[in-house]
Amino acid sequence: MRDAIVGRPALVVIDMQKGGFQPVEVSGIPHMAGYRDRIDRVVRLAEACRRSGVPVVFVQEVHRRDLVDFGRELDGTEGIHCLEGDPGTELVDELRPGPGDYFIAKRRYSCFVGTDFDVLLRGLRVETLLLVGGLTDVCVHYTFADAHQRDYHVRVLEDCVGGSDVRAHTAALEAMEYLQTGARRTSEAPVRPIRSSSKTTVSARST
Repeated sequence: MRDAIVGRPALVVIDMQKGGFQPVEVSGIPHMAGYRDRIDRVVRLAEACRRSGVPVVFVQEVHRRDLVDFGRELDGTEGIHCLEGDPGTELVDELRPGPGDYFIAKRRYSCFVGTDFDVLLRGLRVETLLLVGGLTDVCVHYTFADAHQRDYHVRVLEDCVGGSDVRAHTAALEAMEYLQTGARRTSEAPVRPIRSSSKTTVSARST
């Protein structure tokens, strides 16, 4: 098993928005059950990261109301979603950027496409990304793949991510593990400071 953390980590909270509580007919996106529990875990994780000096980056998918920035997103199963000004587009109240946190708005699935995410990570000297949020099979997976191709170490905390359904969630986790052996982790042991350099540990997934 590879080390959970290589160099400086950052926690990336992907699209933990209020639409996760809405039925697909309203949100436009299907969501796996268990969202409330995942939010609670990520809240604890974010608090631990802040105490450790680990950067926390919040990401929000948001689209213009005239739909010009959707591209091919509506060619699949998803309906119109995450429109500017819609209640479901807002980040959940428990997971909003605080002092010292970072925020990225994105128009596409990957956190890297059309944003300054990579510039931010390079500026912070981040080497390992800890991914949480949703959807496991969409935005988390595509962000993972793009990070992998930019030579980041990436860990997906599988009890803190949720897919469009259980099958797609599991398949995406397996695909990410295929790219980086040891990528799948859990949040059972919270991120905690090891040294003043903010080296942290995250529990390894049981194998």
